[in-house]
Amino acid sequence: MGWNAELEELRRREALAREMGGPDKVRRQHEGGRLTVRERVERLVDRGSFHEVGAIAGRADYDAQGELTAFTPSNCVMGRALVDGRPVVVVGDDFTVRGGSADATIREKPIMAERMAAELRLPIIRLIEGSGGGGSVKTIETTGRANLPGGVGGTQLYHQTTANLGLVPVVTLGLGSVAGLGAARLAAAHYSVMTKTSAMFVAGPPVVARLGEKLDKRDLGGWEIQCKAGAVDDAAENEEEAFALARRFMSYMPASVHELPPAIRSRDDPARRDEALLSAIPRDPRQAYKMRPIVETLFDKGSFFEMGRWFGRPVVTGLARLEGRAVAVLASDPVFQGGSWTADACQKVIRFVDLAETFHLPVVYLMDCPGFAVGLEAEKTATIRWGVRAMAAVNQCRQPWCTIILRNAFGVAGVVHQPAGRFSLRYAWPSARWGSLPLEGGVEAAYAAEVAAADDKDAKVAEIEARLQKLRSPFRTAEAFWVEEIIDPRDSRRLLCEFARLADPLRAPGVAGFTMRP
Repeated sequence: MGWNAELEELRRREALAREMGGPDKVRRQHEGGRLTVRERVERLVDRGSFHEVGAIAGRADYDAQGELTAFTPSNCVMGRALVDGRPVVVVGDDFTVRGGSADATIREKPIMAERMAAELRLPIIRLIEGSGGGGSVKTIETTGRANLPGGVGGTQLYHQTTANLGLVPVVTLGLGSVAGLGAARLAAAHYSVMTKTSAMFVAGPPVVARLGEKLDKRDLGGWEIQCKAGAVDDAAENEEEAFALARRFMSYMPASVHELPPAIRSRDDPARRDEALLSAIPRDPRQAYKMRPIVETLFDKGSFFEMGRWFGRPVVTGLARLEGRAVAVLASDPVFQGGSWTADACQKVIRFVDLAETFHLPVVYLMDCPGFAVGLEAEKTATIRWGVRAMAAVNQCRQPWCTIILRNAFGVAGVVHQPAGRFSLRYAWPSARWGSLPLEGGVEAAYAAEVAAADDKDAKVAEIEARLQKLRSPFRTAEAFWVEEIIDPRDSRRLLCEFARLADPLRAPGVAGFTMRP
């Protein structure tokens, strides 16, 4: 006798699971402009590659004869799949079943997804909508008791969710209203994206209203707020764009810390020279310029993938390729604060350098930093404390490092342009200028007596500045070998490609014990 009856029962239960919360809930999801969790998985991963785990886990109802009469699946869908031919773990919230809350979840499913990623050394992509299993006030009534956060047996998801940050690439997509534990899971990532119709918050509008702040979802936690605050890296116009961003980020990442980032074939000439670089930096040091066109021309064409554009804006961060090899790109943006390091810019540097360290990405820093931001706001935001932490992150980085000083390098922040205590490559353009602090504004303090005694104070300041400018020439610094090389800007790409080739055998996969900071 065969097992056809049991197989038919299995197929029946699988079909019930695919119905999710039922036709009405699915229709409501679509009317809200959102895909269901299963549609999301299908559009994110390679066609037909999703292998679901635990599909028939959920809550079943039986009649007096023990026959199944109804089935509500767990609101967590998880399993393995391929993204651009590479294996990953995917775990998603099903908002059609109790809004993704703990009332309808089986906690072991998301825990297993995280463990699967860690043990199989696979990247994990979380599709988040709802509270992510955190429950609600109603959970007290449904369970008959209050849950102690982190109580006995209740820490495994939290442990593995954060532990994975030091083991495998973690990508999270916020695709609706995300609150509580869901917000924590969205933020606990190396790269996070939310759609522009989504919202994320620790607690939603009803809870916040009890504190006297009446806000709708977007005003409380819309993409503009979360991306500018740095809680989420990027925003997408729609879910399809979010999936595309996730796939592109993954293309630069190794499967785990035990591997190296994948290289691809590049047809871009490593010796390509761009004449526009000769005039990229204005002669007037007070004039800003656009950094991104410089980035685009130095790296393989079309390879620059920016991350966190709206947060810490004096600094640009992203991934790119040199002759097909993945690298981490850190660049100044003089359009914002003149490129000076604000508190949030320092936080951005910390997290990005940690990413490079975790996944063995050589770092290229295109520098134009006049120092730490100064003034009352800088003091209120503890810029120097964050700056010292940024210095620690850079100094602790063991990956190959190459810096090109495009213009400014001043003060303590100017020191933080390469890891201290070890060798790294450094070049300077002829436009580079440096010192303990900029001359502008410093002459009056350093030569206070001489300026005060002058009949024409402005003329005296100009005279002193002109005298010092000649001494500050980068060629004077090079004479003393305080800077190694001053280069023709048009040679920058060739030298960066050489750096990427030299860096290839120096990266060290499998280093244990490093934890990525969220």
